[in-house]
Amino acid sequence: MQPAGPPMSGEGADHALRTRGEERDRISGDLLDLESHTSFQLLKGAALRGRTLTAWASAQEAMTRVWTLYDAYRGVLRQAEEVRARRARPGPAELEELTFLLMGPSVRPAAEAEPVERRSLRPSPADGLSLDETVTRMDEAFRSVGETLTEIDAAWTAFLPAMESAAARLDEITRLTADLGEPPAAPGHAAELARLRSTATADPLDFPVADLDRLGATLDSRLTDLSRADALRRSYGPRHAALTDLIALVRTAEAEARRTHLLVSVKILLPSSAGPRPASDRLAADAAALPPAGLAAADAAATPPVGLAGGGWVERARRLSSVEAAAREALNRARTTTSALLGLMARRDELRGRLLATQSKAVRVGLAEDPESARRFTRAHELLWTAPCDLNQAADAVEHYQDAIHGGRR
Repeated sequence: MQPAGPPMSGEGADHALRTRGEERDRISGDLLDLESHTSFQLLKGAALRGRTLTAWASAQEAMTRVWTLYDAYRGVLRQAEEVRARRARPGPAELEELTFLLMGPSVRPAAEAEPVERRSLRPSPADGLSLDETVTRMDEAFRSVGETLTEIDAAWTAFLPAMESAAARLDEITRLTADLGEPPAAPGHAAELARLRSTATADPLDFPVADLDRLGATLDSRLTDLSRADALRRSYGPRHAALTDLIALVRTAEAEARRTHLLVSVKILLPSSAGPRPASDRLAADAAALPPAGLAAADAAATPPVGLAGGGWVERARRLSSVEAAAREALNRARTTTSALLGLMARRDELRGRLLATQSKAVRVGLAEDPESARRFTRAHELLWTAPCDLNQAADAVEHYQDAIHGGRR
């Protein structure tokens, strides 16, 4: 037994034993808490692979090291308690032994097996550790296990909610698919989710988040289609009627655009692209190709048989939405065309007003009889009062005349 300094007093030994006993109980509780941790239990029974397997193997080695050190630590304390129990008041021999056990290098944990390449045939007894040194080494190993669990927990926290959401969406897709009579969901989606679940269990540290994101986007798209189809099934009649009314508005707006075009084209020189582009007939044909509202309403409580005019509800929803969007675009285009044509007439009238206002100023400043100013006025007047009027040339001519009046003789 190596000396550990001056012998402790009886009071000092009793205080050290109480303190170490409390420390032993606390460490024991912490170790049991760690081993009962949910992630610890999941990993202990899992078939791991990849980076997670490597990290967990290191954590298990660290945990074994903690327990080995703890067993040696606890053995020294038990031995010290036995020494203290020999007498009511410890004598010099007991105090010297207690001093070594509680303060000296008294902890000799079982030697870990060395790899064969580092072994020797000569005995090499390990140096003993003090209780404080033993606790320090236990704490280092304990923290390394905790860090591994924290890293794995963070990985699980990052993707498990998204995986649960994907599973819920897949269940909803399956339900809606059956309700709507659509072809069954692609089996690849369920297989991919199963593969991701397996990876989440076996190697969370190398989980392919990008694959989960792609699957989620695919499921979102499919669920959106099915939800739209389900909503259509419940409201097909009103929407079909609203589409008919919308196409009637398009037809009226296009007729107005044609009338306005005929009127304006007589007075304004128009480019060929300014003519209306009728779409109401095509839209009416597309709407007619959809199943009638009555048939779809009767079918709403059942699944549409394969081959039914208009296809399944997903296809109906896609086609109806497409025709609705095209009709809204055509209505906006027809109204915009009418507004733009009327704007050309307003532009001509505005140029006429500017020309006459500039002529009035020419009279006031004595330039009305100026030959060059008069020539410019005549040119602008002819362009603006000739049908059809070339607005670009007329605008240039008015500006040319204004330059002569506002800028003086040229």
